[in-house]
Amino acid sequence: MGNETVLPPPVFKAANPGPLGLAGFGLTTVVLSCVNAGILPPSAVASVVPLAFTYGGVAQLIAGALEFKTGNTFGMVAFTSYGLFWWWFAFMKWTVGAGWLQTPPASAVAVTLLMWGVFTFLLWIVTFRLNKAVWSIFLLLWITFFFLAAGDFGYFIGTSNCGKIGGYLGLLTGIDALLVAFIEVLNATAGRVVIALGQPFIP
Repeated sequence: MGNETVLPPPVFKAANPGPLGLAGFGLTTVVLSCVNAGILPPSAVASVVPLAFTYGGVAQLIAGALEFKTGNTFGMVAFTSYGLFWWWFAFMKWTVGAGWLQTPPASAVAVTLLMWGVFTFLLWIVTFRLNKAVWSIFLLLWITFFFLAAGDFGYFIGTSNCGKIGGYLGLLTGIDALLVAFIEVLNATAGRVVIALGQPFIP
C-alpha cells in the first residue's frame, strides 16, 4: 500500500573476463614452451593439441566475447586472436599427424610465426597505455615469436638454435601471464588492490 518500501533493483556486477583469457593463454604457453625448450620430448606435443583447442583456444574465445560486451576493444582483439592462434597450431598438428595434410616447410611456419610477432609487437605499442603487467606480457611475447620464427628459419637452413631460446622465453611469457591472472583474481576477490599491476607508461 502507500507505506510499502520499494526496494531498488539489485545491482549486477559483471566479472572481469581478463584473468580467464590470461590463464588460458599462460598455461597453454608454458606447456608448449617446455617442448620448444627441450624440457619435454617432441612427442609431448600430443598433450598440447587438446589443451590448445580447449583452454588455450576456447577459454580465450570466451574471454574475447565477454571483453566485447564490456566495450574493451583491446581485450576483445587480443584474446580472440590468440585463442585462434592456438586453434591454428592445434589444427596444423592434428591434420598433419592424421596424414590429412603434408608437413609444411619450416620456412612457411617461420613466416607465420614472424607475422604473429609483428602483430604482437603492434599490440605491445598499444599496451603502453595499459598497466605495466600487461605491457610486460606482450614485450616477452613478441620477442618469443621472433626467436621461434628465427628457429624455424634456422632449421630450414640448418644453422640456428633460436627455437630453444624461444622456448625458454615462452616459459617466461606464460608464467608472467599466469601471475597477472592470479593478481587480477586476487584483487577482484579481495575487493581492493592487494598487488598493484603498475600504472601505464602513457596515462
